[in-house]
Amino acid sequence: MTTEVSAAGRIVLLTASHRVAPGLLSWPAWQTLHAADRVLCADAAHPQLSYLREAGIAVEQAAPSAQELVDACADGRTVVVLASGEGDRALTDGLARLGGSGRVQMPDLELLPGAYDLPGARLLDLIEVMDRIRRECPWSSQQTHKGLAKYGIEEAYELVEAIEDGDRDELREELGDVLLQVVFHARIAQEDPDEPFSVDDVAGTIVEKLIHRHPHVFGDETASTPEEVKAHWLRTKAVEKQRESVTDGVPLGQPGLALAAKLASRVRTAGLGVDLPSGAGVGHELLALAVRAEADGVDPEAALRAAARVYRDAIRAAEGHTGAAGNVEG
Repeated sequence: MTTEVSAAGRIVLLTASHRVAPGLLSWPAWQTLHAADRVLCADAAHPQLSYLREAGIAVEQAAPSAQELVDACADGRTVVVLASGEGDRALTDGLARLGGSGRVQMPDLELLPGAYDLPGARLLDLIEVMDRIRRECPWSSQQTHKGLAKYGIEEAYELVEAIEDGDRDELREELGDVLLQVVFHARIAQEDPDEPFSVDDVAGTIVEKLIHRHPHVFGDETASTPEEVKAHWLRTKAVEKQRESVTDGVPLGQPGLALAAKLASRVRTAGLGVDLPSGAGVGHELLALAVRAEADGVDPEAALRAAARVYRDAIRAAEGHTGAAGNVEG
């Protein structure tokens, strides 16, 4: 890589992500380091130092002021500064003041990212934070799977609400809250004395499952429509689970309408002719409505929530019209 340098020289601030293994720098970064007249680093414990020195690059431990750095670039020299976090703020502010003064011929100034975060890199931060909270927080360190179960349900409902509201900021936040539940439970599971597993085991399990259930993506099968994909999924899942009944694996603790719709879906998919239980009462009527909704491709829970929202808005409008909220129970 050839870069023209002005007579005043060139300052390169080289950054690297702490989430990427030290030494894994980009090719432009390595070229710039090898071609530099001087390489400076204020942090004697900087994670890149041993790798740079192993590559034959002389790194000086120095924390120059802005003026000293400008002077070091005289006669067209290139000086690379290994960025080390908050300590670089004073240097960059000083360079900005010098440049703004108009009294100094400034070198070319370049910010060179030497390493970029890979997709999902911030998940490593989450795991690190969760580890520390689990060790040091008086509340978090005492939590169990059972104790956290209710929060998982609450966060899932809040996520659904954000989706239905169409609020993007809220959606991002609620996804984070759901993700926290996954990482928290995995961290607790890691401590089990008999059958421990980690967040990596959790991720590995779902990766294997996704690959196995998508042979049209990772294997030799083909699927060109969503219906064919679903058929692949159901066949593969049936082989994996080896269920004795189509009702196996249907959680009875889920909301009633969702439960009814799930059972109806299993019956319809299996091609079973099962009549609805006879009887009078609201429960039987709701069951029939849920089954009918599922057959029509409608999620009865979502449909009822949508209707309830309209009802809520009508209530609020009535309250505004009368100027009073009236008596409220619960």
